[in-house]
Amino acid sequence: MTQTSARENLRRIQERIVLAAGRAGRKAEEITLIGVSKTHPAGAIREAFEAGVRHFGENRVQEWEGKRAGTEGLAATWHLIGHLQSNKAARAARLFHSVDSVDDLGLAQRLDRARAEAGITGKLRVLIEVRVAREETKSGVEVGGLPVLAEEVSELTKLELAGLMCIPPLLENAERVRPYFRRLRGLRDDLVKRLGLALPVLSMGMSHDFEVAIEEGATEVRVGTALFGQRGIQAASQ
Repeated sequence: MTQTSARENLRRIQERIVLAAGRAGRKAEEITLIGVSKTHPAGAIREAFEAGVRHFGENRVQEWEGKRAGTEGLAATWHLIGHLQSNKAARAARLFHSVDSVDDLGLAQRLDRARAEAGITGKLRVLIEVRVAREETKSGVEVGGLPVLAEEVSELTKLELAGLMCIPPLLENAERVRPYFRRLRGLRDDLVKRLGLALPVLSMGMSHDFEVAIEEGATEVRVGTALFGQRGIQAASQ
């Protein structure tokens, strides 16, 4: 990806965000773009940063460890968006500014404990990933278990529960994905009323469907292919 293409791709994405936000009566400034940099080299991340991207999403702890050195000095926010195994929680707690895929209490407790043991000041932002569709290949807490998990995570002193995330089915017609985005927003709204939590973040929408997600209330969209181009390795949360 050349610097020119990075800027051009970002410009096109930003135009799409502006139009989608306008249709929903929202401001484009309300939506954070997360550049999904998994499987892309550090050089591509630098080019996207120089083009104006400030948030990046990685899928695996080990992959991010391998390319961190190439991004040294970038004042970016690093998100872990892929499924996190419990045995990598301690590393993730030190490497990322946000873990957007918490799906059980044990994992949250490990992150909380790791932050405390590392003596890191400030809380680690986390999102709870919700399984909004019954797909065996997708992770996330079941809808029925969400209220209890949200309450438990909110009580951990080293974590800041900021909202919810989902990865809906990959469907060609983005309109068919709309009900899943709407469901996540409804679940968030119910939690706010039920638990009295402030949960401002809804992370939903990818390269092919983020406009619909914005129309349904997304505050963060995770865009990989539209920004970086096709990946060499196919994976799920872009």
